[in-house]
Amino acid sequence: MTDRICIGAIAGAFGVAGELRLKSFCSVPEDIASYGPLFTEDGGSSFKITLTRPVAGGLGARIAGITNKDEADALRGTSLFIDREKLPSLPDDEFYYADLVGLEVRDPGGAVIGKVGAIHNHGAGDILEIVGSGHKSALLLPFTKTTVPTVDLAAGRLIVDIPEGLE
Repeated sequence: MTDRICIGAIAGAFGVAGELRLKSFCSVPEDIASYGPLFTEDGGSSFKITLTRPVAGGLGARIAGITNKDEADALRGTSLFIDREKLPSLPDDEFYYADLVGLEVRDPGGAVIGKVGAIHNHGAGDILEIVGSGHKSALLLPFTKTTVPTVDLAAGRLIVDIPEGLE
């Protein structure tokens, strides 16, 4: 498990007065402002975020010290992190994406299928991207109890039951 978790990203400038467009990865997007200062992944920079309004594709925000479009644009693509201990604990059947990426994936018989390369969500539910172990391309599976009956963070693995036709 990582010490810092990415909870958002700066998508670029919004307007000419230094306002930014933020993408929030929080389940309630506005919660991104409630965690206090946000950091770059290496912790080298911190940002005090103040939300201004909803905007197309995210949230409008201001960062202390950013006063014009050029300064805001220079931050485009910056991922925003918080320390793990600031995150709320989750129920037993919920997981942070960061904790799943990199886990070994096995079938119910114990054969290694690959590793979790990423998790995607395009609005209809979480999708696991499984990479490695001889597949030509990534295997994409729904992250449901039926397909993924076992998540064992302590052992660093998932058990997946690949639906027929995807094997």
